[in-house]
Amino acid sequence: MNFILLAAEPNTPFNYFPVALQLVVAIGFIVVMMAVTHLLGPKRRTKDKLVNFESGIPSVGNARQPMAIKYFLVAILFVLFDVEVIFFYPYAVNFRELGMEGFLAVVMFVAFFLCGFIYIVKKGALKWEDY
Repeated sequence: MNFILLAAEPNTPFNYFPVALQLVVAIGFIVVMMAVTHLLGPKRRTKDKLVNFESGIPSVGNARQPMAIKYFLVAILFVLFDVEVIFFYPYAVNFRELGMEGFLAVVMFVAFFLCGFIYIVKKGALKWEDY
């Protein structure tokens, strides 16, 4: 009878028992599988097996060559503005309930990103010509 009463209460640590149990089982499974593969796996390390190999193409040269920062900058900017669009969805769904306070919060949110975008354009981050 006490078991049913504990499970019926909304916020008790007992309600999180299934989650904790699943976490313990998942971690245990990972540990067991790694131990089994380590113990039963092949251990023949030859010179040919230790050579770096990438997608069926033998390695040529140094992998630490400098790369243009523009690629990384465009990727970061894409993620930044993509995340901004994701934050608009909850507002679009609930814009009537949020009222003027929600509208002003979204305007401030857009203003911050617009300031960042203007800064990026003024710094020339989107210009691809090399000087």
